[in-house]
Amino acid sequence: MKSPCIAACKNQGGICLGCNRTMEEIIQWRHLSDDQRETIIDSLQGKITTHQCPSCGQNAQCDIAAGKNHCWCFELEQRDTSSMENNDQCLCRKCLTSLPIE
Repeated sequence: MKSPCIAACKNQGGICLGCNRTMEEIIQWRHLSDDQRETIIDSLQGKITTHQCPSCGQNAQCDIAAGKNHCWCFELEQRDTSSMENNDQCLCRKCLTSLPIE
């Protein structure tokens, strides 16, 4: 089974600092189809993107912007985005994880 795990696991408010998957994605991984796992891996690698992260400029994925009714970021502990100048767009997983938890 293909996995983005790099064996550097640490839960940082709902997201793994090693592979950047949410805890829910990790828990459900073995139950997902190959296509579902591939989609998550492609998103983590920036191959599937909806916009550029307003903080670092890298590819970012917002599931809501992609037409879904639930986004991966809903699984995380709430972050303090008050220091962000423009928080109209979602941050990438790495930048969102680096923000303090509220």
